[in-house]
Amino acid sequence: MTLHEEIRELAAERNAVILAHNYQWGDIQDVADFVGDSLGLSIEAQSTAADTIVFCGVHFMAESAKVLNPEKRVLLPNLAAGCSLADSITAASLLEWKERYPDHTVVTYVNSSAEVKALSDICCTSANAVSVVRSLPSDKVLFTPDRNLGRWVAEQVPEKTVVIYDGDCPVHDILRGADMKRTIEAADKDTIVVAHPECRQDIVELADEVCSTTAMMSVPSKYPDAKTFIISTENGILHRLRKSYPGREFVMADGCIGCRLHCPYMKVTTLEDVKSALVNLEHEVTVPHDDLVGARRSLERMLAVPRDN
Repeated sequence: MTLHEEIRELAAERNAVILAHNYQWGDIQDVADFVGDSLGLSIEAQSTAADTIVFCGVHFMAESAKVLNPEKRVLLPNLAAGCSLADSITAASLLEWKERYPDHTVVTYVNSSAEVKALSDICCTSANAVSVVRSLPSDKVLFTPDRNLGRWVAEQVPEKTVVIYDGDCPVHDILRGADMKRTIEAADKDTIVVAHPECRQDIVELADEVCSTTAMMSVPSKYPDAKTFIISTENGILHRLRKSYPGREFVMADGCIGCRLHCPYMKVTTLEDVKSALVNLEHEVTVPHDDLVGARRSLERMLAVPRDN
């Protein structure tokens, strides 16, 4: 029996659902029940009859799964799976920031801890951040923690005053326009450039499409005549794109097969870790009650916001 088969058998025995983020290794994605973005996976888990959620992602994602599925056991296969962006803001720093801007509404990206979400007015994803900010009755917004996403949102909603926290995702922030331009110059003239809004402004300005990882999965279908797509996000998404569109070519924006666009936290989880989590039911994620209630409130407010057309 292969390791993949062992994991699937264990998942059935434990009545467990395996969730894998788009940035995980290909073999992790292949063993999962569902592959997608962090919040989408947590919501997907709500519709399953599973007792246990094995979240192959990073810690804040497993926390969100617990917040939205408090009655289920949530396991994080590898405790080293953290997130530099989520770590860039703490409850203490957010409280201090709120004191400086007492009349502002706090919008927090889901790439944050449950404790920070609980202190926020509403959450957002990269896919719905513009819709969330636009929906607010307040014209004054504190956006945290990603400064690149915050800048992009502010540009889309110029009627609002958006104060932006100084955090970033190092994987997206490391990419520069000069790198992208070289990759574009080396590609076919009909190449489509796709960028995540966590990228810097010079990258976003070069892109044909700026969107979340989930939206990236549908971009090739919008361009039936395009053969090549330059992707500006973490390299794990190539596995899913290539499986979904075998006749297309996907090139990483850094020009070196994504060696710079590589998140060590996303890639720390192995199949052996997933098996161990299922065998031992180890690394269970818990969220203090007050944080769970507050974070759930912020997430549910976000989910109630209609998407812009």
